[in-house]
Amino acid sequence: MPVRKSQSGQVGRGKGFGLGLAVVSAFAFGGSGVAAKPLIEAGLDPLHVVWLRVAGAALVMLPLAVRHRALLRERPALLAGFGLLGVAGVQAFYFASISRIPVGVALLVEYLAPALVLGWVRFVQRRPVTRAAAVGVILAVGGLACVVEVWAGLSFDALGLLLALGAACCQVGYFVLSDQGSDSGERAPDPLGVIAYGLLVGTAVLTVVARPWNMDWTVLAGTADMDGTPVSAGLLLAWIVLVATVVAYVTGVVSVRRLSPQVAGVVACLEAVVATVLAWFLLGEHLSAPQIVGGAVVLAGAFIAQSSAPAKTSAEPVASGGPERELSARGNVA
Repeated sequence: MPVRKSQSGQVGRGKGFGLGLAVVSAFAFGGSGVAAKPLIEAGLDPLHVVWLRVAGAALVMLPLAVRHRALLRERPALLAGFGLLGVAGVQAFYFASISRIPVGVALLVEYLAPALVLGWVRFVQRRPVTRAAAVGVILAVGGLACVVEVWAGLSFDALGLLLALGAACCQVGYFVLSDQGSDSGERAPDPLGVIAYGLLVGTAVLTVVARPWNMDWTVLAGTADMDGTPVSAGLLLAWIVLVATVVAYVTGVVSVRRLSPQVAGVVACLEAVVATVLAWFLLGEHLSAPQIVGGAVVLAGAFIAQSSAPAKTSAEPVASGGPERELSARGNVA
């Protein structure tokens, strides 16, 4: 009997530790936009900021890529897709969107991804989804309508909203590839190795697209304006690379290994809240009351949609709508 209590206590502590890491990951991911936007406004192209973020994180994670080099032979398609969609696509679209619309709005639009994943499950994989999941989709879309103030004729830049939607679509591909990353009956690829190679692939793709040799490198030696306060551009970049990318991905991976994808998905909704609050206080991006209510509805809809996704079975895998970090739960982000 004492042994059972001890085992139960260890499990509880493990889940508590995983929950703490999931919160850290959500806060780290949520802080990327508020650090990136001042750099963009200081003169860096959004794609250049993305390249700096991904290339810097890839350099930090390079030792893990060397350690797990067997993945190049075992899972080349997974690594390529993960790098193209989950790293390059999501980050490029998101950073481009925040150059035109508020950070909080961009991230809330991106959080339509769980609802879009259910569309993939229903119409591409042709698997049924629950009524609760459908309600979640409706709530997410309705909340988004409030966030963008459709009654005012879309008060935000239309291209910015489309770019944020592009980030959401790339996340759908990320989730689907994450599900493919742990085939039943096979040894799942190491999550840190997948992330490391995803960052390397993303760097290669973004190098061609962003052409960093045309970057105004002098911006990084100066300061960037954060709602009237000058902040070192190098410090902002260090935050983006080390905290908002490396720490965010690693803590997310470990947290999902200790929690279920559903629980991690709930905690990940904090990312949008963190980004909105930080943008409010650090960038002066104030949202109206209807937009705040709409944001809460988007998060509620995303939570209901992803937590109501049909269970994955060994016979027929299904993509669930959890956060970027869910790759670790299926063998496993952004």
